[in-house]
Amino acid sequence: MPMNVQNKNKLLTTFLAPALLLGCGQGPEISFNTDIKPIFDAKCIECHKAGGVGEEKSGLNLESYDSLMKGTRFGKVIDPGHSVSSTLVILIGDRADPSIRMPHGDREKLDDAQIALIKQWIDQGAKNN
Repeated sequence: MPMNVQNKNKLLTTFLAPALLLGCGQGPEISFNTDIKPIFDAKCIECHKAGGVGEEKSGLNLESYDSLMKGTRFGKVIDPGHSVSSTLVILIGDRADPSIRMPHGDREKLDDAQIALIKQWIDQGAKNN
């Protein structure tokens, strides 16, 4: 049974448009303070705080937005708008060599949902919100 124009438009606006927007990094705005900082506090801050092993070795301090955006002594780890090229995403995901993947050792890894949230926040511009 052929679809009429009205049904096609309804299909597009109800299902396809939201899916396309989500695929383009749109969707609900991710908050650094509400969504991202708690992940860092739970999984990363043990090492990446002032005086911590990770901060001592790399210079990366995750205690604040400003210190995160400063990056490491080797360079920035966030490329706002571009999660694919952000060093942080490479290090917490499956694209880094296991010897440098974060978190190190037997510490609990970030789960897929946490990594996806960080990627979405970066793709939305890595705002201090």
